[in-house]
Amino acid sequence: MTDHRKQRLETLGSFFRPADAKESGISYETLQGLVRDGLVERESWGLYHRVDVEPTENYSLAEACAQVPRAIVCLLSALQVHGIGTRLPAQVWLAVPNKARPPRVRGIKIQLVRFSGAALTYGVVPTHFEGVPARITNPARTIVDCFRFERRIGREAAKEALYDALDQRKVTIDAIYRTLEVLPSTKLRAALEVMP
Repeated sequence: MTDHRKQRLETLGSFFRPADAKESGISYETLQGLVRDGLVERESWGLYHRVDVEPTENYSLAEACAQVPRAIVCLLSALQVHGIGTRLPAQVWLAVPNKARPPRVRGIKIQLVRFSGAALTYGVVPTHFEGVPARITNPARTIVDCFRFERRIGREAAKEALYDALDQRKVTIDAIYRTLEVLPSTKLRAALEVMP
């Protein structure tokens, strides 16, 4: 591969779309040549990945965020990214707007939740997984969501997340209360009141 093509390919994340390649100066014809040369593989319609990138623990998150670019990584997947708790999700947890069509995701399992209003933006921060642009709930927001969606993830998982996040100083009580002002949860307020 010419240095020129290699340098442009290296500007892309693990997963990318033809529009991303075009922004990096890789034409559609060049992209097809990279596929023929075995340097890029077509993952699904409109989604490609670089074969030279070693997968990390965030590989499935990168793949999910590439397939659903407007989704928000949340709940158990966000806990794992933030290093809170001990739960290892079997699926990627993603949130989409309440009225959005369910995304079609190939190759990985997802758990889909719906957000609306302030939940779509409050405590949601930009990030990258293997070079793929993404959005994720911050630690305080993630803890609040664990209690808001307690039926989906389980009471023990929510409590473990709260205690572990506080023990590790990944969140403060003040940050949790600020988030509760925007996204109320009576279950979380009750859990905070009985804490030693």
